[in-house]
Amino acid sequence: MLKGRHLIDPEDFSLEELDSLFALADSIIKDEDSFRNLCNGKILATLFYEPSTRTRFSFEAAMLRLGGQVVGFSEPGSSSVMKGESIPDTIRTVGSYVDIIAMRHPKEGAPKYASYYSPVPIINAGDGGHQHPTQTLTDLLTIKEVKGNFSNLTIGLCGDLKFGRTVHSLIKAMSRYENIKFVLISPNELRIPKYIKTEILDGKAIDYAEVERLEEVIDSLDILYMTRVQKERFFNEADYIRLKDSYILDREKLKLAKKDLSILHPLPRVNEISYEVDEDPRACYFDQLKYGMYIRMALISKLLGVM
Repeated sequence: MLKGRHLIDPEDFSLEELDSLFALADSIIKDEDSFRNLCNGKILATLFYEPSTRTRFSFEAAMLRLGGQVVGFSEPGSSSVMKGESIPDTIRTVGSYVDIIAMRHPKEGAPKYASYYSPVPIINAGDGGHQHPTQTLTDLLTIKEVKGNFSNLTIGLCGDLKFGRTVHSLIKAMSRYENIKFVLISPNELRIPKYIKTEILDGKAIDYAEVERLEEVIDSLDILYMTRVQKERFFNEADYIRLKDSYILDREKLKLAKKDLSILHPLPRVNEISYEVDEDPRACYFDQLKYGMYIRMALISKLLGVM
């Protein structure tokens, strides 16, 4: 069903296809050893044109745990990009050697552009401030594991909602489910982009509210999705310094929250979640990391047609 497909946008797959991915990921979680040799003889290329730790390592770990191999680069300075090679030529070249490509690029739309020239499936591992669909799959699997379903949830998104591609992707994905409400918590300068509101929230008549103070709404949330203020997206360092400490989740604020609140974060964090929160049973962000590897194992398997 998914063999040979690209994943560029969270909405590239139907809800039924997503359910099949989550079911496979759940099977891997329960009995990882049964999937150890699934991708024997297969090669994943990781083409990362900007820095990454969690996303790149989780892709590589996923392929290695499936019995496959990995090649690629972690920054363009170690590739022919430095010689002026174009994306189409890089993709055609790498696609001649491997079976599947995970690509991260600072320019919005670059993975989609690459998919027009690729002889193998392309997975968008993040394109600028636009989309991050495998993080969205990670977030969805985490929500499924901790809440049991995707409907009837109030989701707070806190921090950098302007540049946070994980936030944009999650809104797109969760807007497909029933009775979802979003609470958008950010300073005025980092509010959600207008196109997200126009095309998705207003366009689909999704219930949402925009607020500036986390304390005012934390008691209403089923899920709190924290994000860091991203220094690399700012042109003006003074603006970054002024806004970077806008929201810090600590034990005191959590006293106001529901007992079954689930706290997610795509990581890395800077200081937006206090380390004291790590010991709270509502903190799910380190479990979220592991779910990211499992959903990428399922995704690779499906796109390669080995499952």
